[in-house]
Amino acid sequence: MILLGDCLIVLPTLEAASCQLCYIDPPFNTGKARQGLRGSTAAYEDTFEDFPGWLLPRVEAILRCLTPQGTLMVHLDPREAPYVRVALDGLLGRDHFLNEIVWAYDYGGRSRTRWSAKHDTILVYVMDPEHYTFNLAASDRIPYMAPGLVGAEKARLGKLPTDVHWHTIAPTNGPERTGYPTQKPLGLLRRWVAVHSDPGDTVLDAFAGSGTTGAAARLEGRKYILIDENPEAIKVMKERLLEKV
Repeated sequence: MILLGDCLIVLPTLEAASCQLCYIDPPFNTGKARQGLRGSTAAYEDTFEDFPGWLLPRVEAILRCLTPQGTLMVHLDPREAPYVRVALDGLLGRDHFLNEIVWAYDYGGRSRTRWSAKHDTILVYVMDPEHYTFNLAASDRIPYMAPGLVGAEKARLGKLPTDVHWHTIAPTNGPERTGYPTQKPLGLLRRWVAVHSDPGDTVLDAFAGSGTTGAAARLEGRKYILIDENPEAIKVMKERLLEKV
């Protein structure tokens, strides 16, 4: 299901307690205008005076849609992550916080005045701290950084990820790339969908953008609900998902 509209308006129309996982990648409050698709003149202002205050009502609307064993993942940049974490702790309770995932990548320019920012933060909360889905064995494996220390068999198998996920961005010229400016890599979303939900579950993305969450859900045997208020995003998602079923 792909839905156009502000998630604050769309989410209350969805069935309550129907989604096992919600991943969101909201605007980052960069203070700049964000460009649309390549070749498009469309843009939007990514500026909020009170970013947590804008985000929290939307998270509350999401929580209504999660199952009692559901998981919420909020993708942020390091500037806003501390403030949103405090706000989410207040909303859900600190005991509902599961993880802070760091997505580290190595792409783009280097600052000469500070350590270059090359990571995003994903805050993970669970509806029930005692009962939630976490299928770590379903995750893909990653190479050991020092394979010579673990032996040939372990090096061949690879290791399970920790809370630091090294992964390249969506390849600039690869077939995965849609042209949507904030597109996240499919490999990461497949990992998170596989671990935090079961086959047949419904995965929700309330800021769906390029539709990567839906693509990951489909590949992992899950259903998906994708919401975005940008008509360009809806066009990209329909071309990416509905016309390639």
